[in-house]
Amino acid sequence: MVLFVYPLLILMVWRGSRMYMGGVWNEDAFSLEQMKAVQGFTAVCIMLHHIGQQTCAPWLDPEIISPGLEVFVPIGFYMVGIFLFCSGYGLYVSYKNKKDYLNGFIVRRILPVVFSGYVVTLIFLIVRILLGEDMGGGRLFWYLSCAKLCNPNGWFVLIIPIFYLAFYLAFRFCKKERNAVLAVLAFTVFYQLLGTSIDHNDWWMRGEWWYNSIHFFVIGIIFARHKDRITEHLKKHFVLYLILSFVLIFVLYGVSELCRNVISYYGENWGDPHTILRRRITLFSEMCASFAFVFFVFHLGLKVKIGNRFLKFMGSLTLEFYLIHGLYVGLFGRSFDGLKSLYHIDNVFVYVIVVFALGVPSAFVLSRLRMLVFGKRSFAREHPEHKRLQK
Repeated sequence: MVLFVYPLLILMVWRGSRMYMGGVWNEDAFSLEQMKAVQGFTAVCIMLHHIGQQTCAPWLDPEIISPGLEVFVPIGFYMVGIFLFCSGYGLYVSYKNKKDYLNGFIVRRILPVVFSGYVVTLIFLIVRILLGEDMGGGRLFWYLSCAKLCNPNGWFVLIIPIFYLAFYLAFRFCKKERNAVLAVLAFTVFYQLLGTSIDHNDWWMRGEWWYNSIHFFVIGIIFARHKDRITEHLKKHFVLYLILSFVLIFVLYGVSELCRNVISYYGENWGDPHTILRRRITLFSEMCASFAFVFFVFHLGLKVKIGNRFLKFMGSLTLEFYLIHGLYVGLFGRSFDGLKSLYHIDNVFVYVIVVFALGVPSAFVLSRLRMLVFGKRSFAREHPEHKRLQK
């Protein structure tokens, strides 16, 4: 039954889509509406990625594997890359088009993300206590301080504010825009070099997923700055780049899997003296593979426009859905981040439906709570798609 997921995903994208033929282009390829539709679809794929990790990941005991979602298991950071590209792109476009955009930036853009992340942290903390986790030995303090993550997927909401702050400081204090972009780029490189220097652990920077897609944030900024020139070039060679990027997705994915399995991020496990170098080689291979994928998605968008009510709705809840759906993945999976789950759903298709059916209304409530705390007018200025959906 889980195979029904794939035609449902196709229907999700196909309904309301439009293909432009000949010399006609999708002029809304990088509009807010199109970006939100893409993110809405990506949010669902990330949910399937996390469910796949619980049901059919290769590191699970073969006796408990329930097949069907294998394709989603290794591509989580590809999907996160789309989010980060859109974030960087959106920030730069808003900076250029909105007068005094940086005034009040921290309150408008950073604090709401931190707020949503902390609310979900408290929810996860309560659930952990109810599931019987021992909060002694300072564990409660570390969870409340977010030094140790209650929500295994909460790393995203910790990193995004940091890079938003880097954007703010760079564009606030650099006199030349070019220098501001270079400053964000330098910070990104530093962050990735730092990440590859840290062994896997239970705290911050605990694994490669903290840094193997973050480069798309600055790529989004760079693309937004040179969008007209880049898209004009891409249109002239559309078919060539489409075929090339599609082929490279599979070739570079194979290379990245080889690097992950042979060179590895986990050299510390056998005391390899070149652990950091191994991580950086593996990181570079995954950066190339994910770049081919994200490039293909948005390059195809020059000819294909997607969008319907469902994708618009999901696009308006991407942050909240990303944060909260893992609660239900854990509650109804084989384990809740090392704890016994509430109830294990054997049927993978039913598992998917339950996680989605509970995750969407929970995300909706969280988004409304964020609007209530930070004000509807302020929230609508940063997220105009909410206002359109209400109409």
